[in-house]
Amino acid sequence: MDPINGAAVVVGVDGSEPARAAIRLAATEAARQDLPLRVRHAFIWPLLRTPVTAVTDDRPGTGLREQAEQVVADAVDEAGAVAPGLRVTGEIVDGEAAAVLLDAAPTAAMIVLGHQGLGGLGALVVGSVTATVAASAGCPVLVARGTAQTDGPVVVGVDGTEASRTAIEFAVRTAALRGASVVATHAYRHPVSTGPGDMQPLVYDESELRADEDRLLAESLAGLAERYPEVPVTRESVRGRAGTVLTDASRRAQLLVVGGTGHGPVGGLLRGSVSQAALRHSHCPVAVVHTPGVGGGPRG
Repeated sequence: MDPINGAAVVVGVDGSEPARAAIRLAATEAARQDLPLRVRHAFIWPLLRTPVTAVTDDRPGTGLREQAEQVVADAVDEAGAVAPGLRVTGEIVDGEAAAVLLDAAPTAAMIVLGHQGLGGLGALVVGSVTATVAASAGCPVLVARGTAQTDGPVVVGVDGTEASRTAIEFAVRTAALRGASVVATHAYRHPVSTGPGDMQPLVYDESELRADEDRLLAESLAGLAERYPEVPVTRESVRGRAGTVLTDASRRAQLLVVGGTGHGPVGGLLRGSVSQAALRHSHCPVAVVHTPGVGGGPRG
């Protein structure tokens, strides 16, 4: 989190039910962090050089611009109902959905999206937009998925990279705000690779492999207990595919946190099967957290 001065939680809306879930989640999160909430709706029709009143019903208030204004007004009202006293503003921004949201990222504490929207040109939170924003935003991206329950731990994926370290920090700070525990989950299938070009043995001892993976997990969590003594942290090393392991863990979680880049099976999350598992199949909301200046993809 560590929001910059004046930062707000930004939520993308399009009037769909997933977007309404995102509004509720965003309002709760903004209130928890004592931050304002900015409701954003992307209005793409001007870019297509299409008249903004091109609808079959020409009664007052039925034009596309008026409909967009209603979507935003309804979202602001819903946010206020979820968190009375919350500072909420709404805005319509001409442009393509992902671009409109990414434009807000540099000054946002967090961007919140639904996992999908209405589809077509008018949708702000379709799956492709969510994936694009989650992969590219410099701030944390929170995606409303599954059930936003108030109990259960915060689960964070760990792979030993700097990217997962950032995700761990975010998860522990979030858990502290929520009065929750953290389950640090490390999925592995092969021996640990400690650097580029490392060769993995064809034959290895299972107990030694497990010890190595447990050691990697423990090192990734070093120092957190001293800085966040109020947050209980449980370590889990699980042999299996990262996507499956994290999806299973999300069943009992109130939040799943993953790093946006990295080199292990949990790192590189926004590429391939793991990204699909987290963003499409999680049973709880998902937070994607990036490490500034850290790039790279899956290794091995």
